[in-house]
Amino acid sequence: MDRTTAPQQSFAAPVHHGPDGTPYYLTPTPLAAPSAVYHPAAPAPVVHGPALAPTAVYLPAPPSATNPVPVRDPWPARLLAGGVALGVGGLGIGYAVQAVASAAGSVGGLAALGVGAYALAKTTGSGGGRGGGGQGAVNVNVTVSNRNR
Repeated sequence: MDRTTAPQQSFAAPVHHGPDGTPYYLTPTPLAAPSAVYHPAAPAPVVHGPALAPTAVYLPAPPSATNPVPVRDPWPARLLAGGVALGVGGLGIGYAVQAVASAAGSVGGLAALGVGAYALAKTTGSGGGRGGGGQGAVNVNVTVSNRNR
């Protein structure tokens, strides 16, 4: 937006610049006191800690009567490591059993498809009769006699 050609907004106070370039905002009513120039407050000083030598190596205090050497008991770490190992082992066994079960299900499904295809191939064919089977005709001889006549 070009500010030189924009119309004057009604809510903006007119600005008067003093001889040194300081802006003064003019109001429609006269002021009770002379206008003051705004000067921002100086920033708070930054407080730094004691300076450390950049090349110094800071080691822990040597053991003494007031600063004994800490004694570590390794059993909690061993228990934690054993528990983690048992959990990971259990997960590994679970994944292995799951993989074997899915493989067995796949092999069982393939076997079922094979049996179904074999049975379908054996039952479809010529020859008529039950099951057909493609083995040819069957001779049937039925003799009926009624002795009560």
